[in-house]
Amino acid sequence: MIGYAITFCFGCIGLALLMNLWRLAVGPSMPDRILALDTMTINAIALIVLYSLMSDTSILFEAAILFAMVGFISTVAYCKFLLRGDVIE
Repeated sequence: MIGYAITFCFGCIGLALLMNLWRLAVGPSMPDRILALDTMTINAIALIVLYSLMSDTSILFEAAILFAMVGFISTVAYCKFLLRGDVIE
C-alpha cells in the first residue's frame, strides 16, 4: 500500500513542478518568478525525501537538509539583489 502512496506522491509533486516551471516561464513579475523558484526547491526536497523513503535509505535525508539550506540562502540573496541591486555590501 505504501508503494502506491509513494507513486501517487511522485505524480503529484511532478505535476506541481510542471506548474511551477510554467509560472517561472510566464510569471508576470520578478517576485512571481522568485516564488516559483523557491517552491521548486521545496518540491525538489520533497522528491528527495520520497526517493529516500522508497529506497529505504537515510543518507538522502541529509542531502535534503543541505538542499533546503542552499535553497533558502539563494532565495534570500536573490531577493536582496532585487531590492538593493547588490548582494555583498
